[in-house]
Amino acid sequence: MYTIQALWTQARESLNISTLMCANRSYKILDAEFKRAQGRPADRDVLSLMELKRSDIDWVGVSQGMGVLAEAVDTAEELADVLTRALAEPVPHLIQVNL
Repeated sequence: MYTIQALWTQARESLNISTLMCANRSYKILDAEFKRAQGRPADRDVLSLMELKRSDIDWVGVSQGMGVLAEAVDTAEELADVLTRALAEPVPHLIQVNL
């Protein structure tokens, strides 16, 4: 969710930036920090606060709505193709990497 402001800036300023969004449907960093701080894995209730599965974010749609070209990829081959195209164009792009 922190990416939305960056996408708006990239579109507004026509920045030559390609953003890779790793769509893992959760805040994995929060899970790791919980384990580090608590010394144990999070239970089901805590994990439910760290997942984004009940309302998937359509990063391609959000990006396009901000004026950023966007595509989703599922494989390494697709990523290589889309990234090559994105880097060849001097406009902002978002690539949603579905994990």
